[in-house]
Amino acid sequence: MVFSNRIDEKDLHKEQKLLILAAFPALFLIFGIFYGLVEGTKGRTILEGLSAIILSPTTLITDFLVIGGIGAAFINSALIGFYNLYLLKHFKMRINGLLIAAFFTVLGFAFFGKNVINILPIYLGGYLYARYQKIPMKNVILVIMFSTALAPIVSFITFGGIFQEGFSYLMGILAGLAIGFIIVPLSSHMIRFHDGYNLYNIGFTAGIVGTVITSALRSFKIDIAPVNIISESNNPWIIGMLACLFIYLIGAGLRTNPTTLKDYKKILQYRGRTITDFTSLVGYGITFFNMGVMGLSSLLLVLLLGGVVNGPVLAAILTVVGFSAFGKHPKNAWPLVAGVILAGLFFSYDFSSTTFIISLLFSTTIAPIAGAYGPIAGVIAGMLHLTLVTNIGIIHGGINLYNNGFAGGLVAGFMLPIIDAFKRGDSRP
Repeated sequence: MVFSNRIDEKDLHKEQKLLILAAFPALFLIFGIFYGLVEGTKGRTILEGLSAIILSPTTLITDFLVIGGIGAAFINSALIGFYNLYLLKHFKMRINGLLIAAFFTVLGFAFFGKNVINILPIYLGGYLYARYQKIPMKNVILVIMFSTALAPIVSFITFGGIFQEGFSYLMGILAGLAIGFIIVPLSSHMIRFHDGYNLYNIGFTAGIVGTVITSALRSFKIDIAPVNIISESNNPWIIGMLACLFIYLIGAGLRTNPTTLKDYKKILQYRGRTITDFTSLVGYGITFFNMGVMGLSSLLLVLLLGGVVNGPVLAAILTVVGFSAFGKHPKNAWPLVAGVILAGLFFSYDFSSTTFIISLLFSTTIAPIAGAYGPIAGVIAGMLHLTLVTNIGIIHGGINLYNNGFAGGLVAGFMLPIIDAFKRGDSRP
């Protein structure tokens, strides 16, 4: 069901939207500097932490809270966040739901996998593609933001000991340029496989690219060793800061649209299939409110399961928050969560483990399946997602950070023809 009447609210100026988003990297920067000074008294400075993050191969799973320390990890995320906000402002991008999703995804994955160095060659590759096609850079910037899912390839080739030092830098840059150059045309074709029911389309595309690259490396007897560096203790300051930021989003939503509480139910009627831009359909007030609600509920779920809010979990929570502006809401997301939990019970997973928790949160990439075909289909999709995502990383060797987006695309591509054989879903958003 699609509503033709969007809420009449005073539209925010672009600068106001950017300021609302900028609150996250701004607070991350302040927190990172403060915490970095505290860590410095224990023997590791902020610069040493950032250096450790930059020199890490960054393949899955490399938690920057461990590699560089809490202070450096938050500063790394803040710097990447500000860089992307600058690009959005410089290229005069309209701040819509998908751009908000891209911003929060990049911000989150800066806690494991993306750093201020390994993303730059990919952006440059996107720029070269735009020049080659003679199109504005603003037409590709969104895809390039998401395509930094493959940033670990740059770090692995540069710092993985494959080539001699010096030459490895050149090869790493060339790898990033190639990714940025090819990812745009690939992503537009890959969406046909899952027909828009996997919100992390670039994750699926990156999974294909990562599989090809990993296979090529293995042909040269170059193997990517599995990594599992994860923080195993909660930091109450991080949890408290996240809660405050999500409450801030709820407050921003209520201030933007005073009737948000009354009208919030309208967002629950959308299926979520790409393209479902909540900023256009229901306005920025309800969108920000939904982001805050989804963020708080995700954080609470992690704590109820006994999980740790470490780098990968931060990425998962912030990605859920971002895509709550573009397709996700409680009604279509929670059936997937229920399905993952049921599968976890059946296969005796440790619910508090980071692997299970990020699979749980990222499974909402296929929330449109529940939105279009109902909660039972969503539960089944969630169960399939868990079984697939925990085994598919070996295919791309951990160089695709959006492993759940890859798995989600496969689940959607597998389920949809079967569901359609028995029941036609609503193809509208």
